[in-house]
Amino acid sequence: QVQLVESGGGLVQPGGSLRLSCAASGSISNIVATAWYRQAPGKQRELVAALSSGGTTNYVDSVKGRFTIARDNARNTVSLQMNNLKPEDTAVYYCNARSLIGTMYWGQGTQVTVSS
Repeated sequence: QVQLVESGGGLVQPGGSLRLSCAASGSISNIVATAWYRQAPGKQRELVAALSSGGTTNYVDSVKGRFTIARDNARNTVSLQMNNLKPEDTAVYYCNARSLIGTMYWGQGTQVTVSS
């Protein structure tokens, strides 16, 4: 089992920045990829950014150049740096980890609201 706990959400004005963090614990040696998803009201959950164990990153087009996913192996954390935030980035953001056999683990989610 893997436990994921997100932190860092909040209210920010358009153009502002937030940094989300996800702390992983448990059987983390089996994790081969981590990611951030988001779900806005009335919409499906979507992949925002992904990071493989080999360091390959992938971003949804709408956040390219603004968001950065990174991993700190010493602290067992994955972060999402979000710059130049827009109202359409408002959503609940979820940390995700995938094991070698395909098991998906999820955090509880953290709310990000971009509004003036």
